[in-house]
Amino acid sequence: MSHPRNPRALLSPAMHHVLDRMARTRQLPLHALTPQQARQVYELGSGMLDIPGHKLPRVEGLTIPVRDGSPIAARLYAPAGQGLPVLLYFHGGGFTIGSVTTHDALCRQLAHLAHCAVVSVDYRLAPEHKFPTASDDAWDALQWLPGACGPLGLDAGRIAVGGDSAGGTLAIVCAMEARSAALPLALQLLFYPGCAAHQDTPSHQTFARGFVIEEPHITYFFNHYVNSAADRDDWRFAPLLAPDFDGLAPAWIGLAECDPLVDEGVMYADRLRAAGVAVDLEIYRGVVHEFIKMGRAIPQALQAHADAARALKHAFGTT
Repeated sequence: MSHPRNPRALLSPAMHHVLDRMARTRQLPLHALTPQQARQVYELGSGMLDIPGHKLPRVEGLTIPVRDGSPIAARLYAPAGQGLPVLLYFHGGGFTIGSVTTHDALCRQLAHLAHCAVVSVDYRLAPEHKFPTASDDAWDALQWLPGACGPLGLDAGRIAVGGDSAGGTLAIVCAMEARSAALPLALQLLFYPGCAAHQDTPSHQTFARGFVIEEPHITYFFNHYVNSAADRDDWRFAPLLAPDFDGLAPAWIGLAECDPLVDEGVMYADRLRAAGVAVDLEIYRGVVHEFIKMGRAIPQALQAHADAARALKHAFGTT
């Protein structure tokens, strides 16, 4: 994508207003905090602009076994009904912050609008758990899910993976692992996923400051996550480095125009299309990273929710 010299001119009036309000709070940036402090700040602020959580008949805590014997938590959201298709969802937060709780309203909304179950995974975070723990947890969760569907009243034949930002990276990793394991997936549902090894695309330069997620934030998160610079060259960190994209599940990709990650999201869509994978790419104009959790203030968030739900229903055959 080409980017203008004055990127703030791209912002919608509502997005301008939100960013101005954020600037006036004069909070310490996340990268100036310890990871534990950053998690607390993110959790406290996560509901400020988000829509109210939709009431659902089923919201249940789950426990997922993983390869090292330390079970991880997850949360099931489901509307009424049996045999529902299911979205396995991974929250964003740079592999360092975020949780099932910070993305509760989003998962409720997707379950409601798409009339499917959502299993949101509390994969383990850095720096306590460095690369590739998050990827391993995500793949272990997907391998566990088909066998759990029967007891949970879900349809093991209709499973999608999804996530936002770092969670989008994990969803892509799952799609690639699932292809190798011949585990069929209905869809990759990706909100502004991280796909590249380095912050060297034009959008990383254009939107490096003043657009919610800033270059120091990204460096802070990734430095906590990787063991060394060599980890960045692993496709599980940077899916664009994968050897091929043939045979992956179809994808719905929702990007924010004013986001450092927008170029790599477009690049991933291009790689999928070149490999013959069906892709639905939406770029929401005038908004920034994290916009899908700003539904009280940003109309494009509600549009993205609706578009994502429509893609899920189409992939699940429930339209």
